[in-house]
Amino acid sequence: MNGVSKAVELFRGGCACSQAVLAAYGPRYGLSESQALRVAAGFAAGMRMSETCGAVTGAFMVFGLAKCGPDCKVAEDRQAAYDAVVAFSKAFRERQGSLTCRELLGCDVSTPEGAQAAREAGLFSTKCVDFVRCAAELVEEMLPAEGADK
Repeated sequence: MNGVSKAVELFRGGCACSQAVLAAYGPRYGLSESQALRVAAGFAAGMRMSETCGAVTGAFMVFGLAKCGPDCKVAEDRQAAYDAVVAFSKAFRERQGSLTCRELLGCDVSTPEGAQAAREAGLFSTKCVDFVRCAAELVEEMLPAEGADK
């Protein structure tokens, strides 16, 4: 199963958007699926504030794993990850129109009313699946199929 299929399967199976993307790709770079699920848990639904889409933040975490070596304490050692985040953000925005959860969904899921409206409209099972798929497709395009380029 490729990473896109895995991310979509994880999301449809109950994982949050951020978890689905990181757990689909983290194992390629030494992060277990269990660790990925825990690390990414707080990033769902735009960090629970309807801010940056969780599928996007999940991808950002993958770029850190893929592009940074074990000792990336100085900016120049993080530059490849920064470059990937910028390129990904541009491409995701071009494909989806925004990086922000509330703009992507057309409602603020950080409020009870917004979350209910999203559930009633089926946005989590339609639009959010598309966002997870798009984020995973971009990760596939930007990273080698196996291993890291650290």
